[in-house]
Amino acid sequence: MIIKVNDKMQKGYSYFLNEKEGQNFAPDFKPELTPKQMLELGVFEGHYLTDCQNEFPKIWFEKAKIDIKKPNVELNYFKIKSRQSLQEWQRKGWIIGPDVRGWFQWYCRYFLGRRLPEIDRIQIARWRAFKRHKMQILKNCPPNKLECRPRQRQALLQWAYNPFF
Repeated sequence: MIIKVNDKMQKGYSYFLNEKEGQNFAPDFKPELTPKQMLELGVFEGHYLTDCQNEFPKIWFEKAKIDIKKPNVELNYFKIKSRQSLQEWQRKGWIIGPDVRGWFQWYCRYFLGRRLPEIDRIQIARWRAFKRHKMQILKNCPPNKLECRPRQRQALLQWAYNPFF
């Protein structure tokens, strides 16, 4: 299946789904949350994928916490800002390949079944490196104390790690 993209940030891009949705991930990539779960819990201040929902399954957005007008920190699960701007990601060179919105857009497309081996390798390595935040919470917070390190927990949520431990 071919997906054609035509949204505010990307026009004329298309990609092929090589795998079934949510299946056949790289062996070292085991996200703990699906894109749908992330959107429902509250990520990116509700202001992500707001103009490109047609690219993704409608069910992902049925209960998603979204604000199409502006970022709203109250829509984040932990009610705290835990992200850098797209401009900062661009400045740091973290926007890779055709995923002009960053890691989460890559993950959504990967989850759908798109495979771009070189880009996938880079993004999976970035995801694996982010696990250090989970280890810091485990080391420094009592079990089930979600108010401990909420910024890191929100960041984990935005990288498909389960922050509830």
